[in-house]
Amino acid sequence: MFVLFGVSVCFRTVGEGMFHCPSCGGDRRYRRRAGRRYVALFFLPLIPLARLGHTVQCKTCATRFNTAVLRMPTAARMEAALPAAARAACCLALLAGDPADTVARVRAVDVVRGYGEDAYGPDELAGDLDMPESFQLEEIAATGAQLAVEAKEWFLAQIVRVALCTGELTDGQREELHRIAATLGLSPAHGLGVILTTEGATR
Repeated sequence: MFVLFGVSVCFRTVGEGMFHCPSCGGDRRYRRRAGRRYVALFFLPLIPLARLGHTVQCKTCATRFNTAVLRMPTAARMEAALPAAARAACCLALLAGDPADTVARVRAVDVVRGYGEDAYGPDELAGDLDMPESFQLEEIAATGAQLAVEAKEWFLAQIVRVALCTGELTDGQREELHRIAATLGLSPAHGLGVILTTEGATR
């Protein structure tokens, strides 16, 4: 009688969710799969051996990825994160200058609305100005880590324009803008370049 032994790998689904699939290039459903080797008889798994860890499999294209892919934000998450970061950065810029300046406040509201939060208004801005500074920086850092360089430059330029509504930038405003640039992930020289270019364009 011929008996066929071997080693096979089996996967089981241990979780599901939504992620950004690098292969599809968009938000997709995924399965989190746990793998394990087995001693197999006639290709049927019998005796469990070593665990192989987890993988993430796209339910659309079936491509498998390391679980680190789940750290990438979905498009829906980024859509919510950008206005939150804009709110935080605008508040920091206002507080470094004259937070009561009407023109600067209107500009800040326009910036946040431009990032998709259409219902944002003066009352929401007034509430945001009381947010803890550490929370504001966390919002900016979390979003900046996911933005392309060009998007970081544009974001910073919008915040510079808010600060410029009160006139020439003060030392305090410049310091705050450089801190925002660093929190976004821009180098000091890069941040300075964006600030100076935006200043020159508004004169």
